[in-house]
Amino acid sequence: MSLVAFGQARSFCSPSWLSRDREQCAVECGIGLRPRMAELKRLMILRRPHSQIRTAKFEVQAGVGNTFGNLFRVTTFGESHGGGVGCIIDGCPPRLPLTEAEMQIELDRRKPGQSRITTPRKESDTCSIVSGVADGLTLGTPIAVLVPNTDQRGGDYREMAVAYRPSHADATYDFKYGVRAVQGGGRSSARETIGRVAAGAVAKKVIKLIAGTEVLAYVSRVHGVELPEGSIDHNKLTMEQIESNIVRCPDPVVAERMIEAIDAVRVKGDSVGGVVTCIARNVPRGLGSPVFDKLEAELAKALMSLPATKGFEVGSGFDGTLMTGSQHNDEFYMDESGNIRTRTNRSGGIQGGISNGETIVMNVAFKPTSTITTIQKTVTRERQETELRARGRHDPCVVPRAVPMVEAMVALVLVDQLLQQYAQCQLLPVDSVLQGSDTAAAEPTHV
Repeated sequence: MSLVAFGQARSFCSPSWLSRDREQCAVECGIGLRPRMAELKRLMILRRPHSQIRTAKFEVQAGVGNTFGNLFRVTTFGESHGGGVGCIIDGCPPRLPLTEAEMQIELDRRKPGQSRITTPRKESDTCSIVSGVADGLTLGTPIAVLVPNTDQRGGDYREMAVAYRPSHADATYDFKYGVRAVQGGGRSSARETIGRVAAGAVAKKVIKLIAGTEVLAYVSRVHGVELPEGSIDHNKLTMEQIESNIVRCPDPVVAERMIEAIDAVRVKGDSVGGVVTCIARNVPRGLGSPVFDKLEAELAKALMSLPATKGFEVGSGFDGTLMTGSQHNDEFYMDESGNIRTRTNRSGGIQGGISNGETIVMNVAFKPTSTITTIQKTVTRERQETELRARGRHDPCVVPRAVPMVEAMVALVLVDQLLQQYAQCQLLPVDSVLQGSDTAAAEPTHV
């Protein structure tokens, strides 16, 4: 939200403005004037025509952080223990077939209570589309999605109303706002991501119909258990492989070890973190912009906005620092169809901040869940040192349920970039050599 204000410097009647006027009067009227004469001069200055008075022009832009995107814009709302959560989707193309059932598929992957390694909170997370869709088609107007909260237990947060959970947003929300929603963590709860996942379901459908783009994520590490590098064929990876087990790791053997690692800390009231790997296949070339709006920068912002995230990599990531240029560079070649391709993909599908048509590969690091039942030292809101044993229902490891959240945020970035690409680079005839069908977004599918 932007707030722009314009005003006359001497039209305010607060003490600060009056005192400033008196100081200015002393300069303009002379220090040695008698008090009554100085006051008269001051009043004459204040009564000058507006054209003769120096004015103060100021602009305040307040980014309150609840809206994401430029052309495809998503605003999420709601708190963990409030009446409900949801989102407003603005900028969705009209005439897109869309149902609540399609959104529900993604929301069911995110919802709590799925297994013993997730939070035991029981929520159906049933969504309702309350605007923007008629007769199964989007109208091009804002789409409002609402999901009610039904399993709140505010009493579990009595201790946390007084003492701050270490590494949680409790303290920083107080530092910023001076007030917070104690029950469930309010907006800092992962329930906020329901709106993102619902909007991501729409974004996924748009990019699939327009460009054939697919976004898939999976758990590649839980604590010290990690998938061997290169063990997953990203060209053949399927949703069925990912959803075949409760930890969402496509390798069943490694998945069992990950589940054991989570169980080991769960029974102790502790938690662990992990890594989610995400790929985007069949991404059109040309998405992203130079300098400040590079595609990887947009993806990093989107993914690092998710709760509990602590790191982001694209392509070779930090491992690329251990290579030489000759080792890291992705050499070009012409494939059988006459398309320009790269023999390797250490760039992760992005070069110069712009997609090159190869699969985009990202890693997102999630820290251990901060709310644990182990006793920890902390302080109260009254600045007294104390100890806290947190209660409530919380994930011992967030990464299994983070998978659909990561997919949603990547899809939201790509759909926004796709719309921007059409708006800037597809209005005029394209260069058939440089921007042919293999280098630009595919022709839209009429629905």
